[in-house]
Amino acid sequence: MRFVEKMLAGGLLASALTASAVASDEQVFGWVENATIEPWGIMVKAKLDSGALTSSLDARDIEMFEKDGEDWVRFRLKLEDQGSGEEFSDRLERPLYRELSVRGAGGRDERPVVLMNVCMGDTIYEEQFSLRDREEMLYPLLLGRRTISHLGLLDVRSTFQQEPSCGEDATVVSHDPEDKQS
Repeated sequence: MRFVEKMLAGGLLASALTASAVASDEQVFGWVENATIEPWGIMVKAKLDSGALTSSLDARDIEMFEKDGEDWVRFRLKLEDQGSGEEFSDRLERPLYRELSVRGAGGRDERPVVLMNVCMGDTIYEEQFSLRDREEMLYPLLLGRRTISHLGLLDVRSTFQQEPSCGEDATVVSHDPEDKQS
């Protein structure tokens, strides 16, 4: 009987916290959301993963190079727009923000990290994205804790709580390198 009481109390507390967040106008996101990669407006499914620290974006043909004495990354995005069904496949170049060392079952993996813009809800966030081939993954975009911390609340029981709607007058939250979460 105690287990049932604890579960009921936990459910009531979660409902109260969600209601409190909604009442205070803080946005609530589900564990899967549509997001747009800006400035192109490509709509992709994003998994909000509190188990990952750094966000990750599906990128192909990744190569590092030097430009004007700085480290840069050249890569190709190959994404299917969820809104139109069209494939977006462009080669991009971005300054290397940092390199990320990831340890997993397959060993150690080094990944380049770049700053990119993503629209979640009605706000554009400049965030860190590690680049890797996510072709075999269900979601081309994974948003980790660094990004989630800027969004609002994460409701792991729901999906598609916020539609991306970032127009020309959207609020832009620039990356803050001094932010210890970032």
